[in-house]
Amino acid sequence: MKSISFFFALIILALCFSSCRQNTSSASLKDAGQAAVLASWAETPCQVIESWVKAVTDTASPDFIPEADRIAVFDNDGTLWPEQPVPAQMLFAIDYLKARTAENPAWQKDPVLKTILNEGIGSLGKLDEAGLVKVMAVSHSGITEQQFSEAANRWISTALHPKFGKPFKQVVYQPMIELLQYLRDNDFKTFIVSGGGADFMRPWAEEVYGIPPYQVVGSYNEAVYELRDGKPVIMKVAGKPFLDDAAAKPVAIHRFIGKVPVFCGGNSDGDQAMMQYTSGSKYRSLCLLLHHTDSIREYAYDVKTLSGHLESALKEAEEKNWLVIDMQKDFKKIFSFE
Repeated sequence: MKSISFFFALIILALCFSSCRQNTSSASLKDAGQAAVLASWAETPCQVIESWVKAVTDTASPDFIPEADRIAVFDNDGTLWPEQPVPAQMLFAIDYLKARTAENPAWQKDPVLKTILNEGIGSLGKLDEAGLVKVMAVSHSGITEQQFSEAANRWISTALHPKFGKPFKQVVYQPMIELLQYLRDNDFKTFIVSGGGADFMRPWAEEVYGIPPYQVVGSYNEAVYELRDGKPVIMKVAGKPFLDDAAAKPVAIHRFIGKVPVFCGGNSDGDQAMMQYTSGSKYRSLCLLLHHTDSIREYAYDVKTLSGHLESALKEAEEKNWLVIDMQKDFKKIFSFE
């Protein structure tokens, strides 16, 4: 009898300490076969995340956050999916320019566009910020918002990532997908706040991340409303863009969300201001900084990189006790197709 009691005690202890492997959320127990919560995460970051979520969702806790204020923001490039060898939107822009070259012969007379069209992504390192902005502006204007959305959605479903050989919509970080769902299961609203274009991400963000288009905040160019053949349309036109990066991110959160986040996920110095803003919440907040350290399963980079420079944010993370995720150590699985 004693041995049986001891056996059951061991089972109970195991269950108590396996919250990072077993789905104990009542909202996520909709069917017995559902995958484990945060199953692709290592134990230590999993415990930090779950401990925080439990504290801020417990009405008896001094750290309780009302449901209306549970705002979680995530960068996209380098945080939810890879930004190497270059951000996906730039690859989309180049492909889109190439597809329209025949109808726009003047592009071959422009030094910047000619270089991109003839040399592809290998020439991006030769361009300054003005050149990169020109590539994005030309490829993202002169069409309706609907036409652009259809093009972006078609590309994301068919274009293959140069390293992984999979459609871009499949090359997303499985641990972050689990985290997004876990937060939503606990009544958080999840937003993308990215330097990428809002119009580029909105057509597919809900399918890929479970984030609806109205919860996607990003960079944007000028747009105008017109009636064409009696039909109302939004036209994408050239103009000075709003670049949703660095200090612009808190401004964009204020403008388009209207509340200070309590959770922030990022991966670069471009997300540092957003993390500072989140840390300034009146509630107990959590900032997660993803450090790309796995050159085999993904990419290893921080200071020396075309995109996703990480230096000052990593230093501040140590000072403010932000949760730094070492991709090599803390992601058991990076992609669902592994």
